Amino acid sequence: MTLSIRLQIKTHYKDFSLKEQKIADYILKNPSKVSHSSISDLSNTLGIADSTFFQFTKKLGYNGFKDFKMSMLMQENDLSAISFHENIQQSDNELTMAQKVFDSNMSTLTDTRNLLTEENLNQAVSMIDNAKRVYFFGVGGSEIVATDAYHKFLRSPIAVYHSTDFHIQLMEASLLTADDCAIFISHTGKSRETIEMAQIAKEAGAKIIVLTSHAGSPLAKLGDVVFISISEETEFRSEALASRISQLSIMDALYVILMFINRDAAQQSIKKIRRSISKIKES
Repeated sequence: MTLSIRLQIKTHYKDFSLKEQKIADYILKNPSKVSHSSISDLSNTLGIADSTFFQFTKKLGYNGFKDFKMSMLMQENDLSAISFHENIQQSDNELTMAQKVFDSNMSTLTDTRNLLTEENLNQAVSMIDNAKRVYFFGVGGSEIVATDAYHKFLRSPIAVYHSTDFHIQLMEASLLTADDCAIFISHTGKSRETIEMAQIAKEAGAKIIVLTSHAGSPLAKLGDVVFISISEETEFRSEALASRISQLSIMDALYVILMFINRDAAQQSIKKIRRSISKIKES
């Protein structure tokens, strides 16, 4: 799959140097100008050497500036779309604020969906389906996503486990085997606690699925399969909060695919759960 320039930049932004981030910001804010300018004009505007801009295009996977510029021209509509959803302003009324939050969420989901590949989905579901046990790991805000995933997958015929306590998660990680699958969730992919647990799981031979917003993060490098969630930071709303909805959706997708693969067993599992819940409600 060929990613758009916008998604390539957003996926790897945290791994860029300060100069590279300066170039990336300028490209995202001025797509039309970049696609119709020479490398010398752009370098002069940014106060950098031509070679710096050239190397940036190479880092994105292009043969050079000409190749990058041609792609820019073809993707101009996609790049211009980022200015469509404006940040919330102090002068906005309550309805407008709410609508912009929804617009931001929809943009986040669309970008994350565009990063999905059939290969990754097949591989991840196969790991979960063939595992003796599946564990969900996450700390802080990511723990919320892990708990939600655990709550969903309890309905499946797969044996799943999760604890809200970090120390118990650490103990669980130490007991993993090559027959198990571990799903690690971290927005930054740099959480010391999560990386430590993932390293333990890796050493045990467990299959590792990672959900993060940063493709070049230490956690991502430990994953057998990595899903990237796209998000943008706004005032009063960090990237971590924005990425949560896309991570929840990735887990929803994996859950639904798994349930369809194990349709008969999944239906029986759901019936058992509904029967137990209905007994409590009736009593």
